[in-house]
Amino acid sequence: MRRLLLSVFILFSLAAGAQDIFSEMPLVVVHQDTLIRKLLNDRISGRELQETEIQGFRVQIFSSNRQQTAKNDAFAIEKRLQELKLTQPVYVLYNPPFWKVRVGDFRRQEDAQALRDELITLLPDMVGDIYVVKDKIIVLE
Repeated sequence: MRRLLLSVFILFSLAAGAQDIFSEMPLVVVHQDTLIRKLLNDRISGRELQETEIQGFRVQIFSSNRQQTAKNDAFAIEKRLQELKLTQPVYVLYNPPFWKVRVGDFRRQEDAQALRDELITLLPDMVGDIYVVKDKIIVLE
């Protein structure tokens, strides 16, 4: 059915004087992350990727041990970060007695530093609390 419709469309277009129907169409370029290609290839081949924790870097946004407010503050900051629609995951961590909010899973410190610079621009009121920290990160392998 699709072939028939396509054939009719092409013949109708040629009859209407449009010899090259595709010459007016814009070029479409798809930029695909290499991880997407790896995920698709692994899925097709039947392999499943496993989450692994390795030493890496994250950007810390918040850390507090104030018992009355720290937890609520951490989740309020998480919500604020989610509203920014970041491409990196946001983590709310509790490591007694501290509540922390960290962003990202970076293998390289330079990549975490780039996010830090972006977050300083987006959250100027928190500039003193935003810095890169070493942390266990989650990667797919």
